[in-house]
Amino acid sequence: MVLGGRSEIGLAVATRLARQGAGSFVLAARRSGDLDAEEAALREAGAGTVARVEFDADDVERQHEVLAGILREHGPVDVVITAFGVLGDQARAERDAAHALAIVHTDYTAHVGVLTHLAKLLREQGHGRLVVFSSVAGVRVRRANYVYGSAKAGLDGFASGLSDALAGSGVRLLLVRPGFVVGRMTEGMKPAPFSSTPAQVADAAVTALRRGRHVVWVPPVLRPLFAVLRLLPRPLWRRLPR
Repeated sequence: MVLGGRSEIGLAVATRLARQGAGSFVLAARRSGDLDAEEAALREAGAGTVARVEFDADDVERQHEVLAGILREHGPVDVVITAFGVLGDQARAERDAAHALAIVHTDYTAHVGVLTHLAKLLREQGHGRLVVFSSVAGVRVRRANYVYGSAKAGLDGFASGLSDALAGSGVRLLLVRPGFVVGRMTEGMKPAPFSSTPAQVADAAVTALRRGRHVVWVPPVLRPLFAVLRLLPRPLWRRLPR
């Protein structure tokens, strides 16, 4: 199941799983009728069944209804990829509280609801794997993108705690922490050092899934780098770009 069915990274993970033998997929997104290209990519990769479900992560009141319906109609579900999210406009968010709240709602609040519902549903199912995309932007929040970064920091903490709460339940959570990803969401932006592509993030996530990992950094060099950057004096840290 891919929540955020037109996400470049989510689709890249799904196509790799299809090439490895997974046969049935659910693409859940807004405007699910417009997912022809995504469905075609999965079928070309070897998928036998691709269902589309209308899903708006921001509609928290209907999250459980939609997710429970997917498991009821298409379950059991082995892997759920939560790939929805927005980058937002930092400059606008600094002067427009509604925009700041919208970013945080999608990138944090909606994920809290979705992951809580999924954890319960997968526990009842008896097994399953959750793939959650955090970001190094949340490891230490930078002035240049603190609204998005704060949402990712919240998501990272929530997913880390949920992963521990799921221990022994038969359900596992993989937390993926990529750096700057060159793709549709960041089009027109100058890539940061140690950038990756959706394909590279997907390769790392699928490998980590196969190995039963709990956390994966993409690229791996970001893990020791941020261990050092956490110690950078605040006057220097606030000058860093996005």
